[in-house]
Amino acid sequence: MTVKHAPARFCLEVSPAPCVLVLFGGTGDLARRKLFPSLFQLHTRDLLHATSRIVGCGRTRHDQASFRALVAEALPPSASTDAREAFLARVSYAQADEADPDSFSRLGLHLAELDRIETPAPFNRLYYLAIPPSSYQPIIARLAEAGLLEEPGHDSAWRHLLLEKPFGSDSASAAALDAFLQRHVHEEQIFRIDHYLGKDTVQNILILRFANILFEPVWNRACIDHVQITVAETLGVEHRAGYYEQSGLLRDMFQNHLLEMLALVAMEPPAEFSADAIHREKLALIRAIRAFPCDALESAVVRGQYAAAHGMAGYRDEPGVSPNSTTETFAAAKLWIDTPRWQGVPFYLRSGKRLAEKASTITLVFKPSPHTLFGACDPDSLVLKVQPDEGMSLHLQAKRPGPKLCMGELPLAFRYADLGDELDAPDAYARLLLDAMLHDHTLFVRNETITAAWQLFTPVLESWRDPADRYPLHPYAAGSDGPAAAAELLARDGRAWRPL
Repeated sequence: MTVKHAPARFCLEVSPAPCVLVLFGGTGDLARRKLFPSLFQLHTRDLLHATSRIVGCGRTRHDQASFRALVAEALPPSASTDAREAFLARVSYAQADEADPDSFSRLGLHLAELDRIETPAPFNRLYYLAIPPSSYQPIIARLAEAGLLEEPGHDSAWRHLLLEKPFGSDSASAAALDAFLQRHVHEEQIFRIDHYLGKDTVQNILILRFANILFEPVWNRACIDHVQITVAETLGVEHRAGYYEQSGLLRDMFQNHLLEMLALVAMEPPAEFSADAIHREKLALIRAIRAFPCDALESAVVRGQYAAAHGMAGYRDEPGVSPNSTTETFAAAKLWIDTPRWQGVPFYLRSGKRLAEKASTITLVFKPSPHTLFGACDPDSLVLKVQPDEGMSLHLQAKRPGPKLCMGELPLAFRYADLGDELDAPDAYARLLLDAMLHDHTLFVRNETITAAWQLFTPVLESWRDPADRYPLHPYAAGSDGPAAAAELLARDGRAWRPL
């Protein structure tokens, strides 16, 4: 039987003004896997202006035909020939190397030529730096030297910068990066991407909380026992060992993805639905997180590293990884938020590589019912599934079919995949690209939030530099749920992780 869903009450997608997207790293892995498919998605949904253009940039030498052939390989094979050709007609290539200032002058001439071809007024320009963070500053400096970041004037064409994480590796490096950026552009020009914020389930948190009387009255310490946020991956470090040896799991996932999701779950209601109001409440929430007890860090933070098991290599066996590496591939933490809403409610966060299942979930576990008519019952819980299989489920105690007294947990659930044509919406990267072209900062990360996040986690990273016997690196079998110490972190409180 086909389930019919009520039509959306308010559903509006806005198309941006003409724009040139300048993609540094245009021949790279991220561009091929994510960005070109997402831009094609916007193109086929008529969410790119007819005159908007895409300019790939890189050090590699390409003519227009060879670059378009590379882009064509990234497009869905099922796409029609007409759609593919129309999209590729938007695409061009300009070689740009930070070691060659003249290449940026040539880029400027190429962009100016696009302006003259399509419109007498300058296009908006979106510079996406899909490149290693070490190249951010040289590229931005060259763009500034060539005058390509200057906005012609008030209410005229804008110049935006899109940056991929990481935004620094600790408090000092993040502050240095921000100071560099502020010398060349103002904050409103900067769009810092956390692709998790582009996922429908994460965007749904605010609507779920503040548009439904069912949830907001119980979204507090009076009714919620604890909150769990999990981002689990089955993959290892793959080809990213060079990056991962310098980063580790805490930098890679906690300081950004997990903390951003926590902020949306726990923040106070914003005064209005605007980027500034939402960012103010997220920042206030992150600043209210209690500092980790670095004199007793093991009571609040666990780190681990996957070991060989089930025919899978251990982290130290991966190509490019030191045989004595102490880089963590798993972390779990218990956080306290010192606000009236959450006083006494623990937040448990975990993330790891080479785990048993791929799952990103947010689980709010409610307190047990005060009534004992049916004896002790499992607590109700609300599970937000970020990936895969995006959706949500409310797990309640209910009568099961069968004997007169047959009670157990049953879910009320929906999946975005069941919504039929309504699922025909931009994916995470497409959503963020579209919002950047619309000058909407709501789903992006601001510098104050990054500063507050690093202030929370930098002391932990510094503590882990001490001898390993003080803060042990717990091994866990590849393909498992993580180290036993992570389970003990909750067991000491009489709680358990939701199974992966």
